[in-house]
Amino acid sequence: MTSCLKLEVQTEDQTPHKWCISLAEDEFKRLLSHGNPVVHKVFGEGSLFSPLLFGKFFDPSDAFPLWDFESDSLLSNLRNSGKSSVDWFQTDQAYVLKAELPGVGKTNNVQIHVEKGKIVEIFGQLKLLQRESQKKDWRSCNWWEYGYVRRLELPEDVDWRRIEAYLSIDAVLEIRIPRNLLHSDTSASGVGKNLE
Repeated sequence: MTSCLKLEVQTEDQTPHKWCISLAEDEFKRLLSHGNPVVHKVFGEGSLFSPLLFGKFFDPSDAFPLWDFESDSLLSNLRNSGKSSVDWFQTDQAYVLKAELPGVGKTNNVQIHVEKGKIVEIFGQLKLLQRESQKKDWRSCNWWEYGYVRRLELPEDVDWRRIEAYLSIDAVLEIRIPRNLLHSDTSASGVGKNLE
């Protein structure tokens, strides 16, 4: 069994919105064309932070309803190609997301935030180069030059206050999002009460 570090999941918004400039498709292609190996690992094909993860361009900083899709059909092409570093599934008790985090190490960090109980945000900072000037705030610059982010919309039937996140020593992130069993029971019983 691989040992894991439990990550703190922030459930209160303590910072201003971090990602002010989106990553357009042409800007993404330009970013990858520079050939930086760390950038390719983080944003390349099959990574959780790749805008092309699901075969269509999505800015990783946009909330994306991963949970609304059937995991087998969603990731089947990536699994068949052997390029996927992402998996997710659901059980009766929880939704589980597992993803390799390329480039995570002593000089990089990963943070998990839950925004208003509706969006889970996974982000980290890259420390590829020492910047000459820190006059610009990285939150209002091209965010992908400073870090990586993926925002995922949460399903309605989750207990977001009990989300747990773990990072293994081989840089695999696991996020467990418990399902709210009372929500399911209430919905089912509410339907029955309305019928007279």
